[in-house]
Amino acid sequence: MIKKITNISDQGIICDFGEEVNKDINKKVISLFNYLKEKSNKDEIKGIYNIIPSYNKLVIHFDLEKNNSHKIKEIISCIDLKKLNITQSGKTWTIPICYDDEFALDLENLTKSLKLSKEEIIKTHLDTEFYVYMIGFMPGHPYMGDLDKKLFTSRLQSPRVEVPIGSVAIAEKFCIIYPYLSPGGWNIIGRTSVKLFDTKNFTNPCLFSPGDTIKFKKVNKSELK
Repeated sequence: MIKKITNISDQGIICDFGEEVNKDINKKVISLFNYLKEKSNKDEIKGIYNIIPSYNKLVIHFDLEKNNSHKIKEIISCIDLKKLNITQSGKTWTIPICYDDEFALDLENLTKSLKLSKEEIIKTHLDTEFYVYMIGFMPGHPYMGDLDKKLFTSRLQSPRVEVPIGSVAIAEKFCIIYPYLSPGGWNIIGRTSVKLFDTKNFTNPCLFSPGDTIKFKKVNKSELK
């Protein structure tokens, strides 16, 4: 359930589902996101022009000339989340990943901190079915959970100035893919060649969406395209 709804500006509100991060709460966030998006697209709720889901919160921006925070809060408060379709599933993806040493920059160090062999880390990662909680940090950047507890690890003490595009990395209970060359402090265990953000696709530029499911498939360097 929504814990509270508060203003973040004169044109924005945030629906707070609490501080816990898990699939059940995130699915409620996504179901409300989908509901409001549908109603907004049909112009049944006026003025909403941007909706941003996260792990356990939903930000809504609106046009003051068409609506206001009081009305939107009232609409949301009247929605019975239990009746929304929280079982609706996203897409399922199989993403190639190469764990070769030249791509898996932190795999060797992880064998020491996790007390697992490279093969054990790779197998555990491949055996995990990941759930996309949200897109953030940069365009197309997925935050995926939940890692097997055997792979839980902290972020790097000193973030890298440059992380290669397509790097697959882990930290805490999550796994991410860097869509661009960028700074980053997560533990890099492999690389994919999949393009996560398409600037030419104006309708759906992000490959993944919150609620999607991702499985990784091990490939050789020559198979990365």
